[in-house]
Amino acid sequence: MSRICQITGKKAMVGNNVSHSNRKTKRKFNVNLFTKKFYWVEQDAWVSLNISANGLRTINKMGLDAAIRKAAEKGYL
Repeated sequence: MSRICQITGKKAMVGNNVSHSNRKTKRKFNVNLFTKKFYWVEQDAWVSLNISANGLRTINKMGLDAAIRKAAEKGYL
């Protein structure tokens, strides 16, 4: 599975490694992802999500049901 947050849609960014002599080579900035299980009370089921640290904060703030609904309408799930 690709490294994309299922709640926020964040994915890896591309940048440069810059050496001391100022040579530049391409690199990736990966997302801080976790595989975490949540208990979804409305569906009475456990849900396993790949979420970033920011996505975890979003779930804590909005609640699991609202965060999943919002991610589904944006097409992240």
